[in-house]
Amino acid sequence: MATFLYKLGRLAFRRRWLMTLLWVVILGGAGFAASTAAPPPADTFSMPGTESQKAFDLLEEKFPGASADGASARVVVRAPDGGKISAAGPRSEVGALLTELKKAPQVVSVSDPYATKAVSKDGTTAYALVSYDVAAPKVSAEAHDAFDDALAKARDGGLQAEAGGDAVPVDAAMSGTGEKIGLLISAIVLLLTFGSVIAAGMPLLTALIGVGIGISGITALGATLGLSGTTTTLAMMLGLAVGIDYALFIVSRYRAELTEGRERADAAGRAVGTAGSAVVFAGLTVIVALAGLAVVDIPMLTKMGLAAAGTVAVAVLVGLTLVPALLGFAPVKVLRRRDRARFSGKTLSPRKQRKQRKQRERVEAAARAEKAARRKPNLGSRWASYVLRHPVAVLLVGVIGLGAMAVPAASLELGLPGEGTMAPDTTQRKAYDMLSDSFGDGFNGPLMITVEGRDAASAAKTVGGRLAGMDGVAAVTPATSNKAGDTAILNVVPATGPTDARTEDLVRSIRARADGFRADTGAEVLVSGQTAMFIDFSQTLDDALLPYLALVVGLAFLLLMVVFRSVLVPLKAALGFLLSVAAALGAVVAVFQWGWLADVFGVDQPSPIMSTMPIFMIGVVFGLAMDYEVFLVTRMREAYVHGARPGEAVVTGFRYGGRVVAAAAAIMISVFSGFIMEDNDFIKMIGFGLAAAVLFDAFVVRMALVPALFALLGKSAWWLPRWLDRLLPDVDVEGEKLSRLSPRQSSAPRVPQPHGERELDRVR
Repeated sequence: MATFLYKLGRLAFRRRWLMTLLWVVILGGAGFAASTAAPPPADTFSMPGTESQKAFDLLEEKFPGASADGASARVVVRAPDGGKISAAGPRSEVGALLTELKKAPQVVSVSDPYATKAVSKDGTTAYALVSYDVAAPKVSAEAHDAFDDALAKARDGGLQAEAGGDAVPVDAAMSGTGEKIGLLISAIVLLLTFGSVIAAGMPLLTALIGVGIGISGITALGATLGLSGTTTTLAMMLGLAVGIDYALFIVSRYRAELTEGRERADAAGRAVGTAGSAVVFAGLTVIVALAGLAVVDIPMLTKMGLAAAGTVAVAVLVGLTLVPALLGFAPVKVLRRRDRARFSGKTLSPRKQRKQRKQRERVEAAARAEKAARRKPNLGSRWASYVLRHPVAVLLVGVIGLGAMAVPAASLELGLPGEGTMAPDTTQRKAYDMLSDSFGDGFNGPLMITVEGRDAASAAKTVGGRLAGMDGVAAVTPATSNKAGDTAILNVVPATGPTDARTEDLVRSIRARADGFRADTGAEVLVSGQTAMFIDFSQTLDDALLPYLALVVGLAFLLLMVVFRSVLVPLKAALGFLLSVAAALGAVVAVFQWGWLADVFGVDQPSPIMSTMPIFMIGVVFGLAMDYEVFLVTRMREAYVHGARPGEAVVTGFRYGGRVVAAAAAIMISVFSGFIMEDNDFIKMIGFGLAAAVLFDAFVVRMALVPALFALLGKSAWWLPRWLDRLLPDVDVEGEKLSRLSPRQSSAPRVPQPHGERELDRVR
């Protein structure tokens, strides 16, 4: 592989105009396709194989005119000063409100709370249901404005009027502020790392191009593949992070090869052949982790994972081809300013030539003076040497520290966001609290019972009577049958709230009686509704967690075994990942569930952690963790293959790779942290979780635990049975075969480095 990528890097460098034009055409074509494509479909949520989904599909079939996918809103009104909502004054204001709501665009019906008896027992509160003829994402701005104006007039008339439901817009749109801040911090980190504006700007430019192509492709295929607008969220987050990091790794290696005296095209080829190999396998681990989300069998997660995996694949291709092409346009300007004159080959003025000659003489004198002296290590090699001297202490401190961070994860409570977890000042939360106070906690999470049979009305009456006598049931509404009379619906109001564990027990208890209902009435009874769907969703994720973990870790283990020709290196990489993700989940629980530092991170309402969080954390964090493992350990493997002792290989890996990995981790942390500023709870939570995971994995696991384990394992770390060595393909990630190529050195002699090779450290 290294040889192939070497040739690809040289080709891209030498044919830079053609390669750059090719990517510009791809970007333009993707952008044009996105601009002319049909609008993406609305967000849909389905869980094949669950009882809730089966009931929903049945309602779609049996009640075709009910517009089951239409948006709805629940308007809650309360009389002023504890008065009765049925009094003349408040009743008149409620009537005016209902009239205004009926006039709003896209509204098909508005219920009258007095006619439907939707008035609380104390007579102070009532609610009305507003139904729309379109799904929630398609409710127009005019319809939202008319709805808000109607509520505002009711408030002016003295009523307390609040609203909830999917038709009420949630101000959680992606503002773009997070990405901008993340990019700004990334630019600063790159500038400090490279000391060159050109070198710092190159990873940013290529990452933006890769993300632009990925997002445009998702948008263009949205209508065809059913990719909604939210599918791009994870793709944008990961595309920016890995795109910058992959380019950073290749540019850094190019600078290192150039300062060693290699000809420019040869330096680009070797950078892609070595660092590019690491990029390929690092990208493959991320792609495997994201594509593995299909195992969960929830279409929404599958689409998000595949879309993000496609964007990561584009980032890999951009890194292997566009980055060396851009290096061809600025082969020397990617170096620090003080180093450019020695590699530029430009004709200088006599004065500058004399100045450069004197500088070269001083450099050569310093190099000769330190030729026999031991090279002074940089920060990375000094840290690696320290860990090699104290491996047990470093290992214990790192494991205990991550273990302490993971303690809150033992109290993990999973759930899905609802109106009860929104900020207290939102109208949805106010409506939720008003309904709970006046009608009971369970009123916000009714269960929908679907009864299908020949005489559904009679069967539903029997079922409703039995359900009313169950523990935990507050009320059962009369059944509604379809025109054919073979399906009926009734609602069960639990005595407890939607997120209460006793409500989940009630759902399971009703479902456990389904066989008895069928035996007595001949009808099939299904439990659905939002609360039941949340329960099924969480159960589906729980059931898929272990298979998903086994698949992702297993495939990545095989991949890393091919890369490193070792059994123990992939094993410790996987164990380190488990520590990182556990500690990150502990941090998420502490902030978002317990409310620690809630004000700092903008958490309005501590609540259970979203059910999707653990599986997203496992998938994404595993891929990113393997990135750093590949980036850092390939340098060690490269040194070991070329004859270095195990300890020397570790120091070499940190000397050349430590700074790059630290910069890459800082960039990823900054990109992910930028998403904490978004209003969407899921995006905020996953941004925080990923930032914490990268922090723990890069700076604790990879920078501390990895060298400590290498010190304890010694040569055993690279052990691989001979029979397995013969079976595994030789991909040559460390670039050993490149040494057999005829090096195309520059015609100018190598430039001695000042102060031994300290100048090389600064360049790298």
